[in-house]
Amino acid sequence: MSQKHPVVAVTGSSGAGTSTVKKAFEHIFHREKIAPVIVEGDSFHAFDRASMKKEMAKHEDKGNRFFSHFGENANEFGKLSELFASYGKNGTGQKRYYLHSEPEAAEHNARLGIDIKPGEFTPWEDIEPDSDLMFYEGLHGLVNTENNNVAQHVDLGIGVVPIVNLEWIQKIHRDNAERGYSAEVIVDTIQRRMPDYVNYITPQFSETDINFQRVSTVDTSNPFIARDIPTPDESFIVIRFKDPVKFGTDFPYLLNMISDSFMSRRNTIVIPGGKMGLAMEIILTPIIHDMIEKSRKAR
Repeated sequence: MSQKHPVVAVTGSSGAGTSTVKKAFEHIFHREKIAPVIVEGDSFHAFDRASMKKEMAKHEDKGNRFFSHFGENANEFGKLSELFASYGKNGTGQKRYYLHSEPEAAEHNARLGIDIKPGEFTPWEDIEPDSDLMFYEGLHGLVNTENNNVAQHVDLGIGVVPIVNLEWIQKIHRDNAERGYSAEVIVDTIQRRMPDYVNYITPQFSETDINFQRVSTVDTSNPFIARDIPTPDESFIVIRFKDPVKFGTDFPYLLNMISDSFMSRRNTIVIPGGKMGLAMEIILTPIIHDMIEKSRKAR
């Protein structure tokens, strides 16, 4: 962990809704005039799209149908830990991009003067100089295994973790609408990832400083037949602070600022689902402001 060069990590499973937190942080960075280094979790996968398909087929031929992007062997945890450590120590390191689409490929090909296709990685590059903090968003920002402890280098860890049935509903609808996958293919992916989900994704939420868990108030007991994603008004957000003292969390202030909120435990506040973005900005702005003030003084 570092006071001079803080690392912020937002972690959550595929379909969890980490993009909502990312937007909240973008608003904070803009208002506070913060220059972040953005790190995308997908860029630390070990295989590009074509190689991953071959690797999965190879494992399945050996009787292992559970090889997935969620697991250690399909990711560069060592390089991610090395980046966080290097940035925390002296504000340096290397990152790359995973190209999801044709527009992303066109943007980076033009920027770098190369020719790479969707499903491939850009070359490793030195990160931007003179940044204020590093912001990671992806699957493994707080992973901690026998071989690699990424979490130890994170100054602020945020977990985005809907109840699992809701997470699956969101993933099924997103992958169908945005990526054209059939329900059968998406369900097969969920099943294949389950052991790695249990072993690598879930444990991170004990490492996070703050968790945002969306809980629906409608029946999601069979997520594989759900026709609609529950709306924000059909849910609550359970916000758990691992150590409220660490960031000086003022619960009376939060209860006053977020109407219809209430405390369910001494370190947990519950808010209406439609106020998730508002709550994130109210909670995270003073934390980030204080973090940047300390880092600039330390430098």
